[in-house]
Amino acid sequence: MKQNEDQQKIRAIVVDDESLARKGLTMRLEQFSQIDVLQSCRNGKEALAAIAEHTPDLVFLDIQMPGMTGFEVVEQLQQDNMPMIIFVTAYDAFAVDAFTANAVDYLLKPIEDDRLQKAIEKATMHVSQKHAAMEKQRLLDIVIGLTGKSEMAIHQLLRSGDEKSPYSDRLAIKDGSSTTFVPVKDIDWVDAAGDYMCVHVQGQTHIMRTTMKELEAQLDPNIFQRVHRSTIVNLQRVEKVSSHINGEFHLTLTCGSALKMSRSYKEKVKHFF
Repeated sequence: MKQNEDQQKIRAIVVDDESLARKGLTMRLEQFSQIDVLQSCRNGKEALAAIAEHTPDLVFLDIQMPGMTGFEVVEQLQQDNMPMIIFVTAYDAFAVDAFTANAVDYLLKPIEDDRLQKAIEKATMHVSQKHAAMEKQRLLDIVIGLTGKSEMAIHQLLRSGDEKSPYSDRLAIKDGSSTTFVPVKDIDWVDAAGDYMCVHVQGQTHIMRTTMKELEAQLDPNIFQRVHRSTIVNLQRVEKVSSHINGEFHLTLTCGSALKMSRSYKEKVKHFF
């Protein structure tokens, strides 16, 4: 049980130019078992050095400090090294600025016990959510490495099951007064012809008045990908990929059609082949 509690510790730094304020807040934080104060700092320069060294989860950061304000400290932090921030201030006027700086909360001096507790509860919730997101990403990375599938494809697999796919099963293609319903799974490829899309299905070509962007939005990106500025292909129909000396690729489909894939789309679809 003790080991699990240690894993949930929020590693914190206290930053305030006033000695009594630093010591007072550090002592009060000792009553919260989930908070582990790593260091207290007297100014912004010390704070930046401590954050770089410890990579804390949370920083209690005084706003009004000589030399470098709390806001200026935040501005100098790298995005991938950004801890949660709880600003501490004697002036309520700074509260709006605190939240524009993406602070978890702010505390007014003198700090009231119930406000301190609420701020720590907020920080604890943020840490839990962050850990959950990191664990999910770690598992996704493992699955991607094992399967070779793209992250998009993995997300689609995770969504499958009871949840209904947001993509169409059929395309409604109007021709004058009649409408032809084409099963999406039967589409081999699509190419643009001016303001129209030519939808190639099992040897037949259907003309659809729409834009490439609008049609892409209706098709599952795990199956249909653009391989050229004017071409979308059903990846399940790709039988052969041939490279050319100019950097382009030619795709041979199961229906016998040969399509060009431009270099700019190679990275986009490499996970699928």
